[in-house]
Amino acid sequence: MSDVHRRFLAHLFEHAVAAADPVMALRDRLPAPPKGKTIVIGAGKGAAQLAQAFEALWEGPFEGVVVTRYGYGAPCKTIRVLEAAHPVPDAAGLIAAQALKDAVTGLGPDDLVICLICGGGSSLLPDPPEGLELADLQALNTALLASGAPISAMNDIRKCFSGINGGRLAERAAPASVVNLIVSDVPGDAPGEVASGPTVPGRPAPSDVLEMVEARGIELPERLMDRLKAATDPATAAHDPRVTTQIIASAALSLGAAAEAARNLGVNAWILSDSIEGEARDVALVHAALARQAAHSGFPHPAPLVLLSGGETTVTLRHKGRGGRNSEFQLALALALEGQAAIHALAADTDGIDGSQDNAGAFVDAATAAQMRSAGINPQVYLQKNDAYSAFEAIDALFVTGPTGTNVNDFRAILIGDPPQV
Repeated sequence: MSDVHRRFLAHLFEHAVAAADPVMALRDRLPAPPKGKTIVIGAGKGAAQLAQAFEALWEGPFEGVVVTRYGYGAPCKTIRVLEAAHPVPDAAGLIAAQALKDAVTGLGPDDLVICLICGGGSSLLPDPPEGLELADLQALNTALLASGAPISAMNDIRKCFSGINGGRLAERAAPASVVNLIVSDVPGDAPGEVASGPTVPGRPAPSDVLEMVEARGIELPERLMDRLKAATDPATAAHDPRVTTQIIASAALSLGAAAEAARNLGVNAWILSDSIEGEARDVALVHAALARQAAHSGFPHPAPLVLLSGGETTVTLRHKGRGGRNSEFQLALALALEGQAAIHALAADTDGIDGSQDNAGAFVDAATAAQMRSAGINPQVYLQKNDAYSAFEAIDALFVTGPTGTNVNDFRAILIGDPPQV
């Protein structure tokens, strides 16, 4: 892929990320200072940057603690920033979970809890209920990540094995008021699904979750399945007058910003959806079909045209290769578009990390699969091995950004035709 094409696609990604900038997202959305104390808590891969932005904007005294992924911290003057493991929790996450619980304990009706929540918080706040241990939650997350289940299903399951998620942290803060300011990384922007909703009221009954687990064929460890079968907790209401919630950044807003950036450069833009789910390699085939149609017919717009989409695909792990859902999407797309001239694509995670590797995603064009074969890589075999990272690494087609400070999930851009210079 030429540098011109790479720069254009990266330019759109940068605009998508900038639309979720923490300061811009928080500005004009902060509540009035309370009569009592202001406590700030947060979790997620962009939590430290949200905390940093809060400190720059808030007028009045406050204290607080947030947890983010290792390497994603940002310096704060007042708010304590902790780091823990993602996507599989570790002991540092246990310490962080206890710190957030301690921060909201013993508050009064005049106090205010401001919750800065974004994607990744589920694994950063492991809080095993009585009878379970960290190892159980590690096994749970490993099983869920390999299951191919959508994020909504995974987070409903996590809520059954947590002393924090599913609104339990907000319950602990009572009688204080709770304001949730959420950067959504989930399709549909359901606030209770982001980071498994630690401060958003409402969680399903374990019996409903068990039915869903069995219907989807999700293989949980026996110890957790036994606990789920024995649980009798009722579902809780998704409303608490003490708690208010706002989505302050989302895939829809970021895709809109990318589309505007493209149009400003004379490139037509078509937003397919901000909430696409499904197996990454299958979603890639649908995107490839739409791209070929647009290239051949000029519908819905003539070239140059960029197709944009967001959401969160999934990967059912068949082997233990390297890569994430965006890299796997791109490897399947490379095969589907092989030989199709004048189509170039970028798929990346807006937090800067695709899966557990150091790349945000990867670049693809009509020659990608052939280049892999020339480098001794069989792209079809590497797709079956879930080893997309290695395939793209071999041809220097990885997209590496480092942590971006936000997280509004997947970003996909497929360019038809040639772009202008950026």
